[in-house]
Amino acid sequence: MVEQHAEPLYRISSTTGETQMATAAKIQQTDWTALRTIFGDRFSDSAAVRDHHGRAETFYPAMPPDAVVYPLNTEEVAAAVSFCNEQGIAVTPYGTGTSLEGNFLAARGGLCIDLSRMDQVLRVSTDDLDCTVQAGVTRKQLNTELRDTGLFFPVDPGADASLGGMASTRASGTNAVRYGTMRQNVLGLTIVLADGQVIRTGGRARKSAAGYDLTGLFVGSEGTLGIITEVTLRLYGQPEAISAAVCEFETLRGAVNAVIQTIQIGLPVARIELLDPLQIRAINAYSRMNHRECPTLFLEFHGTPAGVAEQAESFGQVATENGGGNFHWATNTEDRTALWDARHKVHYANLALRPGCKAIATDVCVPISRLCDCIEETRRAIDDSGLTAPIVGHVGDGNFHVVLVFDPNSADETQRAKTLSEQIVAIALAMEGSCTGEHGIGIGKKAHLVTEHGPAVEVMRQIKRALDPAGIMNPAKVIDV
Repeated sequence: MVEQHAEPLYRISSTTGETQMATAAKIQQTDWTALRTIFGDRFSDSAAVRDHHGRAETFYPAMPPDAVVYPLNTEEVAAAVSFCNEQGIAVTPYGTGTSLEGNFLAARGGLCIDLSRMDQVLRVSTDDLDCTVQAGVTRKQLNTELRDTGLFFPVDPGADASLGGMASTRASGTNAVRYGTMRQNVLGLTIVLADGQVIRTGGRARKSAAGYDLTGLFVGSEGTLGIITEVTLRLYGQPEAISAAVCEFETLRGAVNAVIQTIQIGLPVARIELLDPLQIRAINAYSRMNHRECPTLFLEFHGTPAGVAEQAESFGQVATENGGGNFHWATNTEDRTALWDARHKVHYANLALRPGCKAIATDVCVPISRLCDCIEETRRAIDDSGLTAPIVGHVGDGNFHVVLVFDPNSADETQRAKTLSEQIVAIALAMEGSCTGEHGIGIGKKAHLVTEHGPAVEVMRQIKRALDPAGIMNPAKVIDV
């Protein structure tokens, strides 16, 4: 029996069909001469370039822009945005294309501003432990340039994302349990607003009570309020000693309880990641590892040699009390790199479980005291769905992911994946959690944002209307106006 082809998992809403047709007609008539003059061969409306910027690694359908520009500085971004504001054309910022909620897709066509060539580290202060970079600098590039200074930037979402994109989505990742997210590590921003005006928020002072926290407003705004072109970041001293470990557990509850107790006693682990048995099977096959298929924690400790040894000993006691054991230590750089490389590639490892399928990476976060209940209830929902869905997460801060692997050509599987994704969010919200710990709202979670924040979403709409009255900045993302 041939199954009916599935409907798209999410649809892009618009005000009216007439508005969509009018917008499409306007774009077709757009004279790009001004941008061609400014950008020269850094302007493109070729099908190949547009297609590249309109595709995500996830299940969202292709949404290409009508043209792409590659600015080199803030002034060029401002010129491009001013042009679009005058013409009423949508603007979508693009970093490295690694976000998972369709954040960079050109849902209403228009101009894509690719910031990847804005890749200069503008300033590093070793005395003040901070730096300023252009938005297109990636986290790996920054740490490579910091290598000889004794400093590093710790926020690690896995992908080698651009720092502007990481600020825009309020990214975090494996190190957040110790070093915080982008929210805690962005000191200031340079931003181009919807009318082309350039503003600078925050500053290099470590504390300030001067006015509204505009930096906090733009960090996590996903390009819907303005385009981040420069970022001032907090830096940290490179730890004297680093040790990583793998710890196996007999039960999922035992592993999660070990995490909770580790956080509650104040043990300063740098990373503590949970992988369920199916996730272990996936990385074993994809990254050629040989871990036992059981609930497992990947950990990393930073500090002095004596401090790292003390942290590891303290965690060992917690693990033993919760049915953990069989530690595997990775103290040399090569072994640690292999361990975290396997963790960072779980998305591809999970897709390899079912070649030809797509994946939805859910992204809930709950108070640490509710983590065990949330994961267990989520596990039951997965089992009831019958889907292939490994669990992996930055559980040290209550954030975990379920990767739903489904056949997009099966209407039944697509519907079950959609239903399960919504169930997982509902479970987290019922436990006073969030629908997204780090991926952002993007296209698909706008309804969940309303459920989570209620009347506060209308305040967000008022801010959006005030800063972007024409609605050109990354439309159809975060909130509908």
